[in-house]
Amino acid sequence: MSDDVLFDATTVNDLTLENRAGLAPMTRVSASADGRATDEMARYYAKFADGGFSFLVTEGVYTDDAYSQGYLNQPGLVTDDHVAAWTQVTDAVHDADTPIFAQLMHAGAQSQGNPHVDGEVTLGPSPVQPAGEQAEPYGGSGEFAVSKEATAADLEVVLEGFVDAATNAVEAGFDGVEVHGANGYLLNEFLAADANQRDDEYGGTPEDRVRFPAEVVSAIDDAVPDDFVVGVRVSQTKVTDDSYEWPEGEDAAAVFFAELSSAGADYVHTTEPDATTPAFGDDGPTLADAAVEYVQDGTVVVANGGLGDPNAARQTVDAGVDLFTLGTSALANPDWPTRVADGDALEEFDPTAFLAPMARISDHEVPADAPPADD
Repeated sequence: MSDDVLFDATTVNDLTLENRAGLAPMTRVSASADGRATDEMARYYAKFADGGFSFLVTEGVYTDDAYSQGYLNQPGLVTDDHVAAWTQVTDAVHDADTPIFAQLMHAGAQSQGNPHVDGEVTLGPSPVQPAGEQAEPYGGSGEFAVSKEATAADLEVVLEGFVDAATNAVEAGFDGVEVHGANGYLLNEFLAADANQRDDEYGGTPEDRVRFPAEVVSAIDDAVPDDFVVGVRVSQTKVTDDSYEWPEGEDAAAVFFAELSSAGADYVHTTEPDATTPAFGDDGPTLADAAVEYVQDGTVVVANGGLGDPNAARQTVDAGVDLFTLGTSALANPDWPTRVADGDALEEFDPTAFLAPMARISDHEVPADAPPADD
């Protein structure tokens, strides 16, 4: 398969990845009640490394003990116990010679389960109620709360939480972090004109809406070692609104990608329901195409969204994307890269076998412990 573009080696910062296929971050609710990663999670992630994925991005990890947690049984990177627990995961993945990045997530107004606050208080750029209803597979029900508008002091706590979580990720053995600026969570809410109605330096034009997310990326980049990968995930769409588009269209994308890239992002990870369709109306570039066009030289572009068909993935790479990630296709085929390289058939994703009725990791997703070696 040496002539297949999917299996070209690619460099991100100082890391060399053996192929272009990565595991996408997928929210699960299988950590302990106090946010510690488990042995079950270590075996779950290790199977994707064993299956040939060249890098893994974890589920969203909460970053502070204030407003960041989005779901009960979500893992964190806040305490020493969190760091120690994640070490078993990074060790298991590194045993397969695969790098793993922690996705750092502040849930913002879409939080639906946070034991660190009293009641249903959430934090957003502005006092806005997210569309839709909370997700039952992740333990929620009913409408979202109207968020509390973040003060300057709140934003300082948010930024410090991201930086502390990133340095904790270094200690836990991760190879990098991905800042979650997608899917309607807090940093994505700053980018979105409907959620961000501020009249200070963080609201208004695209240049102002991207300011706080870029400050987070820059602060993390300053705090971690030079060879530690710092990525950022970006989408227009949200968990609660899969049709949302930035009102400035591609003009906003140009600003967002340029600013996040120049802030220190080693990669920009775009995600849309379908990565191969135009992102700004019926014509024009995809979101990934726009990232390729507007990121600074040296910033890698990763695409996500409906790329489980190898031909769709090839189409995206041929258009200029460096890497791609798989979510549900990886759940159905944890050895997707190996299967594609060998020309084997791929399994269809069955939502009833995963993520339902709860999004915790199911027993069938976790390999049994390896038998002990003979003495």
